[in-house]
Amino acid sequence: MAEVLFIEGGRVIDPASGTDGVRTVVVRDGKIAEVAERVERPRDARAFDARGKWVTPGFIDLHVHLREPGQEYKETVATGARAAVAGGFTAVCAMPNTKPVNDNASVTELVLARAAAAGLARVYPVGAISKGSNGEELAEFGELHAAGCVALSDDGRPVLSSALMRRALEYARTFGLPLTVHEEDLQLVGKGVMHEGAASTRLGLKGIPAQAEDVMVLRDIALAELTGGRLHVAHVSTQGAVRAIRAAKARGLAVTAEVTPHHLALTDEDVASSGYSTDYKMNPPLRSAEDVRACREGLADGTLDAIATDHAPHSAVEKDVEFDAALNGITGLETAFPVCLSLVRAGALPERRLVEALTIGAARAFGLAGGTLAPGMPADVAVLDPVAEWTVDPARMYSKSRNTPWKGSRLTGRCVMTIVDGRIVHGEGRTER
Repeated sequence: MAEVLFIEGGRVIDPASGTDGVRTVVVRDGKIAEVAERVERPRDARAFDARGKWVTPGFIDLHVHLREPGQEYKETVATGARAAVAGGFTAVCAMPNTKPVNDNASVTELVLARAAAAGLARVYPVGAISKGSNGEELAEFGELHAAGCVALSDDGRPVLSSALMRRALEYARTFGLPLTVHEEDLQLVGKGVMHEGAASTRLGLKGIPAQAEDVMVLRDIALAELTGGRLHVAHVSTQGAVRAIRAAKARGLAVTAEVTPHHLALTDEDVASSGYSTDYKMNPPLRSAEDVRACREGLADGTLDAIATDHAPHSAVEKDVEFDAALNGITGLETAFPVCLSLVRAGALPERRLVEALTIGAARAFGLAGGTLAPGMPADVAVLDPVAEWTVDPARMYSKSRNTPWKGSRLTGRCVMTIVDGRIVHGEGRTER
């Protein structure tokens, strides 16, 4: 008989059901059985005191890189899933830029098998838009959908051909799949390595104009309008992109979008103050303060549907080099909640909206199960301590890689317990460090 769990005395924040207050959450047979102010607990139930904590639906990350197959020295499905649950994420969407690229059922099935063996976070594979993500020929969307892919993306490679993007939107519509797109005009990017602005000029680094993102977002919104396809804009970083997405939604187009914690919390000036640290090199690059403000406003008003980490682990060999030569990306699963919670303390984001963007907002964007504590739903739960202070020590993180700009930083807010499908997978002696 499955264990019955009572999570008692915590502040339950479930935007999907409109719940925000002290409640008891009852988990039975892997499902949410009840959420109520007063529940009689049977003697054989296991109880957890959540007083002073937030109890929320498990977080859902629409954009992570688990590196398996092909680059297991950076991360594996198992280590990435462990980092996820330590950060409160009960489900993650694995990008297809593996080696080989996830453009066929065999790779999709391998990722799912590794996730099942790990038994930690749910892992949803994202298939490639084009074969090999080369932007020349569409992958077999039907095969990828049947194998378990929940979305399609060429990830760090923009679909440069407008004709191919049109066909992709039309083809994906047949299966109800969103295209999650990396928006970047490579001709405008050139050899740029950071945001084009005063900071890049002072540092002597080639810049990437914000318009490199803007023009591709506008193109793909136009194609989504033409085809009726579902467009999801990945890691939005510019004020122009936010404006375009807001206008597209006002016209009723099937457009959703995500933003990362680092594009909400850091600017291009942090590259300068870090002394060329490659832990501040990512793509899209850290933008101006005006862009950050626009992204925060877009998240607060719902223009941007979800917070996604773009968790991108790299080894020291790939990061401990000159800024120009370093690979793009940072880890993010274990620091996302406290980094975003800092926006709440700064008055830039309401608490409920933060939880919504990490849970039901993400679930709805890709049509995933979860994101709510409604009775009968899978018992995917995060218990969070919003006042816990801790210092980021990369050596004690669960990801295989250490590339985080928050190393040595004192953060506030931490996940203390994570439940997936009714099982405790983090906390209570499971994965603490």
